[in-house]
Amino acid sequence: MIKIIVCVKQVPDPEHAKMDVEKGTVIREGVELMVNPFDLYAVEEALRIKEKLGGEVIVLSMGPLQAEEALKEAIAMGADGGILLTSLDFAGADTWATSYTLARACEKIHNFDLILCGKQAIDGDTAQVGPGIAAQLGIPQITFVRKINEITDKKIKAERLVEGGFEVISSSLPLLLTVVKEINEPRLPTLKGKLKAKKVEIQKWGPEDIKADPDKIGLEGSPTRVEEIFTPELTKEGKTFTSKEIEKAIDEIIKKQEEMGLI
Repeated sequence: MIKIIVCVKQVPDPEHAKMDVEKGTVIREGVELMVNPFDLYAVEEALRIKEKLGGEVIVLSMGPLQAEEALKEAIAMGADGGILLTSLDFAGADTWATSYTLARACEKIHNFDLILCGKQAIDGDTAQVGPGIAAQLGIPQITFVRKINEITDKKIKAERLVEGGFEVISSSLPLLLTVVKEINEPRLPTLKGKLKAKKVEIQKWGPEDIKADPDKIGLEGSPTRVEEIFTPELTKEGKTFTSKEIEKAIDEIIKKQEEMGLI
């Protein structure tokens, strides 16, 4: 039997994403939202581990009340329950404050064996929150996991992607993993799962429920700030090379690329 926490995030559809220029934060109200795609691979892997070893899968998220839908989608896939960290005090958190808040919730859930996260969120692309949670909790982590070779309720052996290949790492539990899309193919929610998700009551916790330090959460507890947001000016430059001799034309192109630092 194994107790797994999966951290999921509701993110704006990239095609409709907007930014609050003054606050430097993503606008989530009034835009089309979705479950962060990488988190679905984490949910799927948690369900596969549960099917192998038995146990419980709890999905955890931080966000406004509408983020409950992301948790219900994971429950429709097969997760057992969901917890939403929701409060205006949590709003505007950077990756450090988010990691702290989620870690506090994991401590409250207690007795977990494994925490799974997607490798990164598509709205921030930092890949910092998963490792940040592990650091806050003081537990080992394996990032960018593409395959779990062996797992018991005591230890795990997994392959993680590195530049040019992969490495195999063994660790004891409890442990945090961040997973990449190569690890599996997420299942679709079933009709039975959707009916279950409608009936399940999502637990909602605020700062007081997880005994969070007010100075470490939300925008005010975030040590990083977005100083400026702007749309970069895109410029295109073309050059035509003409020569009756093909070899000479190729030499000119190569020379130009070298001058531009492209090769």
